[in-house]
Amino acid sequence: MSSAHVFAPGHLTGLFQICIDLEDPLKTGARGSGISLTDGVHTRVKVESSRKPSHSIYINGEEMIDANVSENVLSKYLSMIHDPYNILIHHTIETPITAGFGSSGGGALSLSLALNKAMEAGLSRTEASQLAHVAEIECKTGLGSVFAADHGGFGVLYEPGAPGIGAGVLMEDPSGLEVIYLYFGPIHTKKALSNPELIVKINQIGGSYVDELHGDLTQERFLKYARKFTDHIGLVTPDVKKVFDLMDPEDYIFTMAMFGDVAYTVQPKGDIDKILELLDPINCEPKVCGIDKNGTVFL
Repeated sequence: MSSAHVFAPGHLTGLFQICIDLEDPLKTGARGSGISLTDGVHTRVKVESSRKPSHSIYINGEEMIDANVSENVLSKYLSMIHDPYNILIHHTIETPITAGFGSSGGGALSLSLALNKAMEAGLSRTEASQLAHVAEIECKTGLGSVFAADHGGFGVLYEPGAPGIGAGVLMEDPSGLEVIYLYFGPIHTKKALSNPELIVKINQIGGSYVDELHGDLTQERFLKYARKFTDHIGLVTPDVKKVFDLMDPEDYIFTMAMFGDVAYTVQPKGDIDKILELLDPINCEPKVCGIDKNGTVFL
């Protein structure tokens, strides 16, 4: 029996531009800016020889029959390796699910790397990462989250595409910052990305805002443009608006997860306690999270 354990950071996107290449899914993706989190997805894989092929996928301890992205990734490996295996996959997701935290992309990437090792498939890291990117594009669960999970950090993806094709820059040292988020509920990325009117709104301004941050990425400028982007596309929920209305007069800008009923901000560590106190009137427990600097790693 062989096994592997891989961690992929969560990710909060502030703004983005949709970039579709109809001929090559590796070049399809997004230009955007966001923050990788120290909370994310742990994927553990066990592979053993078997007379008959079988597999099971668990998410947070519950066996799943509709883990579409994981099934897609696994099917690509099974098509390469013809020996029968019993494969056990456990995803432990530390962030809210279907709420804009990149768990689909992180799950796809961590699973692909773990299967590549445990099944001795022989792919390079870049090839395994690209396989995960294609799976997410095919399942319509994200655009650039595999690239973000692969690299970690607080950055700007200025060239779209899979790892090895896309290109990004990272803030040199985000260690003095932390993220605060309030989770109110899910928004399904697949449904949002199937809305033609929303896609038009996103691409009206997303690219120009990416260009602005590519030239000068700071915490303040990220929040400024992420919030402008959020306001423009018109998805702000009543709960998120309450946070905006409460915190704007205090000069702490919050924005909204893409896509999730989630309000968040990134602020100096020294301000966190004050912000938590100011958020007390909101009927939702805020979560504080660090910024990941390592990307996806084997454990």
